[in-house]
Amino acid sequence: MNIALIILAAGKGTRMQSELPKVLHEVAGAPMLVHAMRAGRTLNPKRTIIIAGHGFEAVSAAARTEDPEVEVVLQEEQLGTGHAVDQARTALGDFDGTIIVLYGDCPLIQSRTLEDLSTTLSDSAVSVLGFEAKDPAQYGRLITDGDKLKRIVEFKDASTAERAVTLCNSGVMAASAELLFELLSEIDTDNASGELYLTDIISKAVARGLPCAAVRCAECETLGVNSRVELMRAEKEFQNLSRAKALEDGITMLAPETVHFSYDTVIGRDTIIEQNVVFGPGVTVESGAQIRAFSHLEGAHVSRGCIIGPYARLRPGAELAEDVRIGNFVEIKASELEEGAKVNHLSYIGDARIGARANIGAGTITCNYDGVMKHHTSIGEEAFIGSNTMLVAPVTVGQEAMTASGSVITQDVPAGSLAIARTKQDNKPGLAVKLMKKFRALKAAKQNKTKD
Repeated sequence: MNIALIILAAGKGTRMQSELPKVLHEVAGAPMLVHAMRAGRTLNPKRTIIIAGHGFEAVSAAARTEDPEVEVVLQEEQLGTGHAVDQARTALGDFDGTIIVLYGDCPLIQSRTLEDLSTTLSDSAVSVLGFEAKDPAQYGRLITDGDKLKRIVEFKDASTAERAVTLCNSGVMAASAELLFELLSEIDTDNASGELYLTDIISKAVARGLPCAAVRCAECETLGVNSRVELMRAEKEFQNLSRAKALEDGITMLAPETVHFSYDTVIGRDTIIEQNVVFGPGVTVESGAQIRAFSHLEGAHVSRGCIIGPYARLRPGAELAEDVRIGNFVEIKASELEEGAKVNHLSYIGDARIGARANIGAGTITCNYDGVMKHHTSIGEEAFIGSNTMLVAPVTVGQEAMTASGSVITQDVPAGSLAIARTKQDNKPGLAVKLMKKFRALKAAKQNKTKD
């Protein structure tokens, strides 16, 4: 089946109280628009059309970052959902297949729901996604006769009896491209808002004797975001869904309610995640790893058998091979750690390669930035870096080499060598006592002068 997506993303979102276009506000680390695009992508669409208006350039850039092939069409005036969909008429003039209409401010819709929606078109001309609302409020209502959808009534135009209906309209629908644009040509602005309602195509289809269907989904999937409160609600719902899925997939979480996932987090089964762990965008954790409490990961790959944390930070470009150990208050950035390498305490590793089974002592820093350029540090297999070593990049420490604690390493260390780079200790007998007496006398004199 040929499928095209039309994603409506033109609204300003005045209730967001923001200069940022509404669809670019983030849920789980990604713009809401991206969530809608990713859900639709599972249908393998031939075309994806974004209808943008407010913040056109920013919306276009975000959409094309996610999918370079996406087409973005400008809706200069916002005259209703029907008008918005009709903006894709020219772009899809030669398209022969099914169109699914999505919304860029609905980040929680699930791929399987869209699959169900498209499947029903085998028995209907137009299919609409609906949900049973706990509080129908201002939603449009789906008016049905048995399994058949007869019409959709906007709340402002609904009668008292119609407002009592709890089956509500999500706005998501599917139809053939030819029929959709034919029906859009027949609708008008004879309604309370004076707008072109996409929902009016249902009554037009029914008038032709064409069957229409309502497909039900969970209410949370249809959550549209129009305010910061609703954005918060969408974030909370996303996290709850992600935690439930993680548990179902064989991941152990000691306190699930404290774990924060990103939109693209991938975790392998038998991974253990402790309390208060945050996964930023771009994280993959293979099976059997352990992420200990209060760790923050972003743009990182963690292989099987790794132990991370507690209180560790993995930044973009952290690539950890199997059985790597990253301990408390350790930060890794743009670095490759080979199998069995250990950085257990209070260290910063940036722009580096750490060889297999190398041991990095507490307080080690790769001094990678000179104020203008970043420089690389290479540490060989089974090397031992003594505590409080400063590695001034660019520098290489060879295989099985060592550095003495407290060293500042500015030159390469050959394989198997011990590098000692610290000032020679010089003890001055009795000087500590003399200095302390002098300092105390100065302090007392200062205090007496203040009193006077």
